[in-house]
Amino acid sequence: MRKKMSEYMTNGKAVHRRERTINTDYDIISQYQSELRGFVQYYLHAYNAHQMHDVKRIMEFSLAKTLANKYRTTMNKIFKKYKTTVETENGEYKVLQVKIERDGKTPLVAQFGGIKIAYDKSTMINDTPKRIFNTKSQLIDRLTRNLCELCGAAGDIEMHHVRKLKNLRKNGRNEKPEWVKRMIAMNRKSLAVCDNCHHKIHSGEYDKKKVH
Repeated sequence: MRKKMSEYMTNGKAVHRRERTINTDYDIISQYQSELRGFVQYYLHAYNAHQMHDVKRIMEFSLAKTLANKYRTTMNKIFKKYKTTVETENGEYKVLQVKIERDGKTPLVAQFGGIKIAYDKSTMINDTPKRIFNTKSQLIDRLTRNLCELCGAAGDIEMHHVRKLKNLRKNGRNEKPEWVKRMIAMNRKSLAVCDNCHHKIHSGEYDKKKVH
């Protein structure tokens, strides 16, 4: 916990992450939430998992300070603007949330919080906690563009993810599927694709070359 909190602190206090202020509010909040979720879920088997609320608190202050620094305002104004209450299967939670409205489509929502932080022996742990570095991906721009980055089709865009780009690069096939070459060229672990292309990727039908 101390090591995790130190990523968001200086001299014992939560601080803003200047390198993240160039991103959209959606990306900033999504990144903090991903880092919190990855850390919390990995340690839910610990009997004192509830103590991770301290980690969440420091990360929340760091997030608020990052947004405050971006807009040259105060933390209080950030909390007033972004704080809301959401209903989850585990009850109500106060979160920091940003919502992007889209014409005729479900809004894009990013929030920090809303995660149950308590001992849970039934939780399946399938990953290791790790820091997510800023890649300037501007995820919100790619989603709102609403175009498939493979075939160019518009509408119903989803994100395809891979764990590690190096696994795609070292694959032994002489000719890689177009979606693999596209991700390598973009140097991204995510690809905005339409439902049809996404299905073909997962079924191994894209370019009739299946990549594991």
